[in-house]
Amino acid sequence: MIARPTRMTDEPEATDGSVIYVVDDDQGIRRALDLLMRSVGLRVETFESPDEFLRFPHSAGPSCLILDVRLRGKSGMAFHQEIVNSGMRIPVVFMTGHGDIEMGVNAMKAGALDFFAKPFKDQDMLDAVARALARDGERLAAEAALAGPRASYQSLSPREKEVMGFVLSGLLNKQIASEMNLSEITVKVHRGQVMRKMNSRSMPDLVRKAELLGIEPCLPNGRQR
Repeated sequence: MIARPTRMTDEPEATDGSVIYVVDDDQGIRRALDLLMRSVGLRVETFESPDEFLRFPHSAGPSCLILDVRLRGKSGMAFHQEIVNSGMRIPVVFMTGHGDIEMGVNAMKAGALDFFAKPFKDQDMLDAVARALARDGERLAAEAALAGPRASYQSLSPREKEVMGFVLSGLLNKQIASEMNLSEITVKVHRGQVMRKMNSRSMPDLVRKAELLGIEPCLPNGRQR
């Protein structure tokens, strides 16, 4: 399986916290993938079973799981479904010594990034890992960008969230007051609190953050747009 490895195209060094996890009950495959990934400067952790992988502390940086389809005591496909159901978001590259087209199609339908039958070309695996790390890096960056606005929104009181919904719909303070049975001055105070807590200096900025969070404007009578 292991030929002389070439460097992974545009892939960052392991200093960025990237980790490749390998789950395969074949010690020879684990060793070969360990050498291959380390040869291009990537950190790699190998495991004989899914349980060992789950017990291991996972990196907060971009990562990828290379998973064998056939494992002792547990199907790799079934384990992948468990990962999906648990909410763990990690790109998965399947490999198998018994692969066929149908198995590959099923793996891709289940959300796998790629599928390789053994023996595979080293560069093909490196390229797949590069794509996986890039995708996971983009996901982490998107989540980080949402962290601030999400925390800000959670700091709003239930009434402030309601006021924000009406503000997003374009209603004036007087109209919002009528909808919520509040005084116009009270609405003005809540509106100011919303802008302050959401760290928004303008309506366009508030609208942009609401769109990032998937918050819908609240129309009169409580109807959602």
